[in-house]
Amino acid sequence: MSPLLIKISKDFATLWTTIDPIGNVALFAGLTAALTRKDRHWTALRGVIYATIILVAAGTVGQVILDAIGIHMHSLKVAGGIILFLFGVQMLFGKMDAKTQGHSPEEGRDLAVFPLAVPSIAGPGAMMAVIVLTDNDVYTVPERLETGVVLLVVLFITYLLLLFSDAILRVIGRQGASVLVRVMGLILCSLAVEIVLTALNVGPWTTVAPH
Repeated sequence: MSPLLIKISKDFATLWTTIDPIGNVALFAGLTAALTRKDRHWTALRGVIYATIILVAAGTVGQVILDAIGIHMHSLKVAGGIILFLFGVQMLFGKMDAKTQGHSPEEGRDLAVFPLAVPSIAGPGAMMAVIVLTDNDVYTVPERLETGVVLLVVLFITYLLLLFSDAILRVIGRQGASVLVRVMGLILCSLAVEIVLTALNVGPWTTVAPH
C-alpha cells in the first residue's frame, strides 16, 4: 500500500472515531425526537456546518496559536495521544453512552450548536486529532489538504447518518450502535498509542548528546 493510502486510512480512522458518527446518531435521535422532519434535517445541517467551521479552524490556526505560546508540536502529540487514548478507553467501557442522556439543553438553546456541534461532533478529541494530523512540521501542504478532504468526507457522512438516524437505529438497534462505538474505541486507542510512540521517537528529546 502506498504511503498516501496509508495516511488516508489513518486519517479516516482517527477522524471517524473521534467525531463518532454512530454515537452521534443515537444522540441526535434522542435530542430531536419531538421535532418535525423538516426541523430535524435543518438542525442536522446546521450542526454539521458549525462543527465543520470549528474543526477547520482548529486545523488552520491551532498550531499557529500553540507556536505563539511556545508549545512544541511533539509535546502536543504526546499530550494529544494520551487524550485520544483516554477518549478511546471511555468509548470501550461505555462512558460515552452517557452523552446520549447527559445533555438536556435549556429551553430556547439551539440544539445545532449545543450539544450537537459542540461537544458531540467537534469535541476536544476531534479538535486535538485535527491539529495533530495537520502538523506543519511533518506534513506537506498537499498532505494537509488531503487530511482536510478526509475531514470533510467524514463530516458529510455524519450529516447523512443524522438524516437517517431513525432508520439506522431501527436496523442496528441501540445495542448494535453501542457495540460499534466500542470497536471504534479500540481502534482509537491503538492509533493514539502509535501517535505517542512516533512523537517520542522523533521528538527533540531523542537527540543523542555528543561523546
